[in-house]
Amino acid sequence: MRAFLAPLLVAAASTAAAYPLDAAESTKIPRLAAYQEVLKGAVRGPNIAPGAQYPGERIALALADRPDFEIPKPDPELSRRLARLAGGDASVYGIALLDLSDPANPVYAEHNPAMKLNPGSVGKIVVLLGWLQTLADAHPDDVEARRRVLRETEMTADDWMGSDQHTVPVWNPGDAAVTNRRIRRGDTWNVYTYLDHMISKSSDAAAALLQRELLLLEHFGKGYPADPALEAEYLTKTPKPDLVKALYRVTQDPISRNGLDLDRLRQGGFFSKPGKARVPGTSSYATARSLMEYLVQMEKGALVDPWSSLEAKRIFYSTDRRIRYASAPALADSAVFFKSGSFYECGGECPKSLKYKGTTKNYMNSLAIVETPDRAVPLRYYVTLLSNVLGRNSAVVHQTMGTRIHRLMEERHPIDASKLVRPEAAVQEDVKAAEGEDPGEGASGGAYDPPER
Repeated sequence: MRAFLAPLLVAAASTAAAYPLDAAESTKIPRLAAYQEVLKGAVRGPNIAPGAQYPGERIALALADRPDFEIPKPDPELSRRLARLAGGDASVYGIALLDLSDPANPVYAEHNPAMKLNPGSVGKIVVLLGWLQTLADAHPDDVEARRRVLRETEMTADDWMGSDQHTVPVWNPGDAAVTNRRIRRGDTWNVYTYLDHMISKSSDAAAALLQRELLLLEHFGKGYPADPALEAEYLTKTPKPDLVKALYRVTQDPISRNGLDLDRLRQGGFFSKPGKARVPGTSSYATARSLMEYLVQMEKGALVDPWSSLEAKRIFYSTDRRIRYASAPALADSAVFFKSGSFYECGGECPKSLKYKGTTKNYMNSLAIVETPDRAVPLRYYVTLLSNVLGRNSAVVHQTMGTRIHRLMEERHPIDASKLVRPEAAVQEDVKAAEGEDPGEGASGGAYDPPER
């Protein structure tokens, strides 16, 4: 399970990557070093939007000085406008929108905020929270010790990860290009890198391996990482019911401990079949409102503590080819902090032609913070979006909604009212501009996320 750090590799994948690129040295996430070379033109790699190139010093918690902030009551007119953006499919959308562009006058809107869906890969934000909470429990007064665990603890992929369709970019210093592949047994990276794979690449394999390690972190506490033999003994000899209780403690207790509602947000089990077999879980779900509450707690510095909250926001920062909601052309100049997840069914195995076009279930879920600080009138707003639009490409559905909502925010905070563009017209312009491109769902794109039963 433990191994010496392999030659410098970068793993990347289908969903938008995270963490500011200038944090390569402090995190030892190799992908960040590779993408710096991409920006210099020295290495071939993904196109990185201007809004994805902010230095780490620009990433801050927007509500850190407002610990008592509460989500305002829904604004009726803005809520109606949100519903209209969804058109005839409004009944199968759950949307929450918090506009903090004018910090003194926050405005909140929602549509079907209590609609529950399987969160798919969005449930990985709960695994991230579990890591941050359990680290804090092990090292409550020592932030540097937590950072050392993330930076210096090496994880090696094994059969806990199961099979995974998600790819991760791989790069060695001196390579001419960043390539993509799935995580393989024996791949060794630090915890930071696996967190990056899980959130930014949505790797199920990375998520399952991090859940395995989370059980070890909870058991050994300050003694983590422990001797590999002791770790293996704990995982193989601990009775299954005790491991189930431990999984609950590290993935469900943190929800309630951080002021969130476990009845509206839950990741119930492992992200791999071997993990589920060894440590059975329960069902998973989320609502638009619960995801918004998660983001607000993070921005207040109340997701575990201020250090953990800022780490979470950095990990959510999109610094790779953008997909789904985040791929909306209107967002290119904005910083986007993002996670998405899908789950679709066709009454049987879906053929490739029906990828993200499920006919019996077609869940797509996104959470995004959008910051446009360099605009003459800066924008900052938060969106959580759940949808179940059957038979249509849900990645495109979210891309279109990303544009519509951004145009709505521009309309609410105009630079020049005389040149105001109605959201509907602007959407059509951006859709035409994006013709011939997919919303980040190509051959190395996102993959089906199996439901948590």
